[in-house]
Amino acid sequence: MATLPDRDKLVRNFTRCANWEEKYLYVIELGALLPEFPESLHQPENTISGCQSQVWILMDVDDNGRVVLRGDSDAAIVKGLISIVFILYQQMTPAEILAFDVRPWFAQLALTQHLTPSRSQGLEAMIRAIRLKAQALTVD
Repeated sequence: MATLPDRDKLVRNFTRCANWEEKYLYVIELGALLPEFPESLHQPENTISGCQSQVWILMDVDDNGRVVLRGDSDAAIVKGLISIVFILYQQMTPAEILAFDVRPWFAQLALTQHLTPSRSQGLEAMIRAIRLKAQALTVD
């Protein structure tokens, strides 16, 4: 399976899309690139509340102290939004996640103004959940 692009490639690919229909298709394509998330991980402790769709996110730390994010959704566009969030946070430590503001990246992609209010709220819920999980990992 292909891997998720890095931040710069994400921006380049978004910029190459001719219109919002193409951008939505690209978001869906990104969601399809997420590694398989086993049904056994669709547990309440991995559920992100505040999302209209079902969203599950699991956060671990690798041997180098870098965060490893895994996730899933029952909606294709939301799954793509999860991919975008993961791309922005990939290779960061929990402390770096807490210090990093993803909102300018969404503005650069012109993403938030083209999402429905419920998807925007779900995106914010994902970011909040990841930041809370990162904060818990910095306390340990």
